[in-house]
Amino acid sequence: MQIDDTDRALIALLAENARAPVALLARRLDLARTTVQARLDRLESSGVIRGYTLRLADSQRAPLHATALLSIEPRSAPTVLARLKSLPGVKTVHTTSGRFDLIVGLEADTTEALDDTLDRIGETRGVKGSESLIHLSTKLDRNT
Repeated sequence: MQIDDTDRALIALLAENARAPVALLARRLDLARTTVQARLDRLESSGVIRGYTLRLADSQRAPLHATALLSIEPRSAPTVLARLKSLPGVKTVHTTSGRFDLIVGLEADTTEALDDTLDRIGETRGVKGSESLIHLSTKLDRNT
């Protein structure tokens, strides 16, 4: 689907505040409320906007964040991915090129919970090896 500059401006406003009322968005874009609503409907139905989300304050999120870098056996990705999906501490999984096959984003409330999740990942059939990195501080996060 093609999007134009007005769509991009609407998306930028929603990125600032996804809960902004349509009337406010219309005023900011100098468009009729019905025009903005129609654009939102089109962007949602076409999949450009996949949804709206909640961003919690750091004080409400798990205090420990880590990344696990996994090497997996050939053709074991479906099994490994199914296991990772079953672990509540696993928040993201990305395939990658290079020395490791998967990058796994983790969150935990305690070091014991993080250690348990890492142990469960390590014992998963198809995981050849892993390296974990605990996040100490965030210097830049464009997603918040």
